[in-house]
Amino acid sequence: MAFGSMNSGDDAPMADINVTPLVDVMLVLLIVFMITMPVLTHSIPLQLPTASENIKQETQPKEPLRLSIDADGAYVLGAESTAKLSLEEVTEQLKQAKAKNADLIVAIAADKHVEYDSVAQALHSAREAGISKIGFITETDSGK
Repeated sequence: MAFGSMNSGDDAPMADINVTPLVDVMLVLLIVFMITMPVLTHSIPLQLPTASENIKQETQPKEPLRLSIDADGAYVLGAESTAKLSLEEVTEQLKQAKAKNADLIVAIAADKHVEYDSVAQALHSAREAGISKIGFITETDSGK
């Protein structure tokens, strides 16, 4: 780089461009891209199942069996039922339902104030009955 001296007597403007700020900015951008690039390319390898388009409607699962758990931890099996059951009764009825339908699906609807232990026991009962297809019923927050 050429630097002008103050006592040269030549009043011509300096014609060289100072590239130091440009180099500083480029190095900062290089470091930023080097740090963010591995984050952008990180992925977890998964082998997702594929759905066949030629599955017929009669092979689709029927309505799931609803297991409701109220805020007190009481169990109610079935959407229309209101009879409160003990955990042992729930396990026995799930075993009977599994014997009737091998592809039984259980949908658990738990009150949001119920203790986790009650839900965990319901999951354990379904596992004891040999049920592997379990879902949870939630509500959408449409009012807020």
